[in-house]
Amino acid sequence: MTQARQPDLFITEEQLDLIEDRPEHAYRADPDKVRARLHKILAEARAAQTLPWQSSTVSLYRTIFPQMTNWLPDDEAAQLRFEFEAELERLKAA
Repeated sequence: MTQARQPDLFITEEQLDLIEDRPEHAYRADPDKVRARLHKILAEARAAQTLPWQSSTVSLYRTIFPQMTNWLPDDEAAQLRFEFEAELERLKAA
């Protein structure tokens, strides 16, 4: 897929063709690594009596945890999101 862009005055047409013909590399997360990281975060929350993280880390986890679950099968992802939110609610109430 080529993107419309302003031509570079210092690149020759041949160089431009080489750049545009490079294959795009899409990042694919390893589901096992993602799963392990999510379970580690969840285990930290389950083991705690009060929030074990600073507010900035809680905010980060609230953002990235659901996003990371997108690399997993839908039913597993939904269950992990549910469990994470339940733990956060429990810890906030403590």
